[in-house]
Amino acid sequence: MKHATILVPHVQTANSTIACIVGAYQLFTGANDYWQKRGENPLFKIETAGVANESAFINGLLTIKPQVNIASLKKTDLILIPSLTPEFQLALDGNIKLIDWIREQYQNGAEVASMCTGAFMLASSGLLDKRSCSIHWNSADRFRSLFPNVQLKTEKLITDENGIYTNGGGYSFLNLLLYLVEKYYDRETAIYCSKTFQVEIDRQTQSAFAIFTGQKSHGDEVVKKAQEYIEANFHEKISVADLSKRFAVGRRNFDRRFIKATGNTPLEYLQRVKIESAKKAFETTRKTVNEVMYEVGYSDEKAFREVFRKITGLSPLTYRNKYNKEAVPSAHEGEIPAIGESSN
Repeated sequence: MKHATILVPHVQTANSTIACIVGAYQLFTGANDYWQKRGENPLFKIETAGVANESAFINGLLTIKPQVNIASLKKTDLILIPSLTPEFQLALDGNIKLIDWIREQYQNGAEVASMCTGAFMLASSGLLDKRSCSIHWNSADRFRSLFPNVQLKTEKLITDENGIYTNGGGYSFLNLLLYLVEKYYDRETAIYCSKTFQVEIDRQTQSAFAIFTGQKSHGDEVVKKAQEYIEANFHEKISVADLSKRFAVGRRNFDRRFIKATGNTPLEYLQRVKIESAKKAFETTRKTVNEVMYEVGYSDEKAFREVFRKITGLSPLTYRNKYNKEAVPSAHEGEIPAIGESSN
C-alpha cells in the first residue's frame, strides 16, 4: 500500500488551507472506497502530518490535529501541500521543518503536489528551480520576485514535471486531485470522483479566470512610465519602436528591460491590456463583439479573435455568453464563429 501525506502547516496558514486539507482527504478517501468496491485493496494510506499537535485556522474558529508528526514519517509516496497565507515569507520562515522534510522525501522517491499558493512552500525547497509551476494569477508577481528561477505558467491549470505537480488558484486544487487520482488509480475512478464530488474533469487552463493588472512592483521607472502610457492609450495605434523613442531607450534595450520588469514583451503587454479591457466590456455591456473589438483598437476580426483566445482560452463570443447573461446573441452579431463553434 502506498502512503499519501497531507501536510498541515503550523505557522501563518490561510483560511483556504483547511479547504485544501479536508478536500484532499475526502477525495482520496472516496477514491479508496470506490477502489475497494471494485474488489481491489485500498491503494493509499492517507494521513495528515505536521510539526505541532494542532494548527488553528479561520482566526481560531477551527483547528486540525495532524494524525502524525513528520518526525515519525520516514517514508511516504505522495506529499500534498495546501495553500498558504498571503504573508508568504512569514509562512515559509515558520514552516522550515516541513520544507526540509519535503526536500528529503522527494530525494528519497516521493512525489510532491502543491495546491494553489502551496507552491511558495514547494519553491522554497528548491525543487521547482528551472521547472514549470502554476499558481493563482493574483500571486504570480510576488512569486516571480521571490523565485525568479522557476518557470511560472499561470495559464496552466496543472503542471506535471518529474514527479512534481502544481496547480492554479482557488478551488481548482480539486482538479489537481482528480488528475492525481487518475494517475495513481485509473480513469474510471477519476470519473467516479468527478461525479460524486461534482468537479469538472479534464480542465486544462485557468486563463479565463485571470484578471490582468500588470506587474509594477519592479524598480524600473522608465518601464513603469511605458506601462502607464500603454494603459492610457491602448485603444490607439502604438508601436514598440515609437514607445522606445518616446522614452529615449534603444529598441533592443527597451525590450530587454520591459521583459525583465514585467515578464512580458511590450507587444504582449499591450495585447493583454487590450484584451482585459475587452473582457470587462463583454462582462458589463450588451455591445457586440465587433463593437468591443474596435473600442480596444483592433480592426482585424481574425487577429482579435486569435489574440483573445490565446490569452483567455475562449473565443470572444464564448466569453461574452459565459460571463454576461444580459448579452443575448443576435443574428447580426458580427463575429463569424470558428469551425465547430456554436454562435449561441
